Amino acid sequence: MNRRLLIIAAVLLGAGIAVAAAIVHKRSTDSAIRREEQLLQVEAANEPQLEPPDPPVTEKRVGRNENFAAALQRSGLSAAEAGAAAAAAQHVFNLRQVRAGNSISVNRSATGELREVDYRMDSDRMLKIAPNDHGFSAEVKAIPSKTEIAAVSGRISDSLFNAVAQAGESPELAMRLAQIFGYDLDFYNDPRKGDTFRVVIEKKKYADGHAAGYGKLLAAEYDNGGKKYQALLFHDETGHPGYYSADGKALQKTFLRSPLKFTATITSHFSKSRYHPLLKIFRPHMGTDFGAPVGTPVQTIGSGRVEFAGRKGGEGNMVQIAHSDGYETMYLHLSRMFVHQGERVEIGKTIGLVGSTGLSTGPHLDFRILQRGQYKNFEKLGLPPSDPISKKAWPEFALVREQWLPLLEGREVAEFGGLAPAASATAHSVPSPSAPAPATAAAVPGSR
Repeated sequence: MNRRLLIIAAVLLGAGIAVAAAIVHKRSTDSAIRREEQLLQVEAANEPQLEPPDPPVTEKRVGRNENFAAALQRSGLSAAEAGAAAAAAQHVFNLRQVRAGNSISVNRSATGELREVDYRMDSDRMLKIAPNDHGFSAEVKAIPSKTEIAAVSGRISDSLFNAVAQAGESPELAMRLAQIFGYDLDFYNDPRKGDTFRVVIEKKKYADGHAAGYGKLLAAEYDNGGKKYQALLFHDETGHPGYYSADGKALQKTFLRSPLKFTATITSHFSKSRYHPLLKIFRPHMGTDFGAPVGTPVQTIGSGRVEFAGRKGGEGNMVQIAHSDGYETMYLHLSRMFVHQGERVEIGKTIGLVGSTGLSTGPHLDFRILQRGQYKNFEKLGLPPSDPISKKAWPEFALVREQWLPLLEGREVAEFGGLAPAASATAHSVPSPSAPAPATAAAVPGSR
């Protein structure tokens, strides 16, 4: 019996000791947890409170015939904010020059507070508007970018526009090529499948690497069925820029080769006796008809003064321009006119759109040219050239030739540090004029 009691007492004592130990451990653990919680609370109190992230910047584009204040309201500003912001902007930028399609970005805080409004004026400038204590402030800032020089080439399969697009370039490049060679080539009728083009051009890029547009087109070549046309940018003694062939002849002449830019065919030629489809009689046709859809831009082939712009009987909407040396040009059957009488226009300016007004069987441009009152056949008219490179300027022009002709002729390997000749629809980076250049071109400024 005594032994049994001793065993029971020992068991109870052990259990008591275990319970006591568990209670002590729990209290110790609870105390540690409380100390940890206190430390976390102290750390949380000392940490700076993070603000919620700002919402993403919203972007809208200016609508057609939309004024700046209305565009700001559509971008989320109140009527009062839009009016005050537009008034501030007017002090640094003429709001009449706001263009449809340009972007407006609005930056707000997480609480919805307006921080900044940015209007993209062009590829190089940004109009920035920000609220302040007195309403709004505005300033025009340059958009940071860098300029690289690249060689771009392509092959024509159907049109210059598509070939340029296949080379990964903007339609602007096609337009500029057409303007440069427009004195010698009619890009409606002259291009052939298999023709090639090649250009050396400045490319602008923003800090994030996105394209920012083009700078100067320094050199170009168009191979039209085996006949090569080349153009080199050069500034004459007066600083005026122009394009010249490799032998120093000016590409720019008195007139362009066509009153349209792209994609049109001649549907009726100059004739002393042509059967008129509406009048059912034979009579002289003193112009050249270009078939093109309604809305196709019409350009003046030369600089001059608008003598007439309006409706005129069977000619429909017509623009008549007087040029130098007794020349006059007439643009008939227009759907719209963008010039007025007495206005001075520069060569290549868009003066209207193709239409079918007046005595017309369908959309086309009836283009006519006169010299001292006598109608001339534009298709056979010799175009007078501008002045060539002078003897004084020839040494400097020769340096420009030495810098850019190797690229146009596919000699990058020898001349430009191992670049392979550009294949169809490709682009290569080229050393900038500010970088070390070949010995033959070391002194050539890139802006020439």
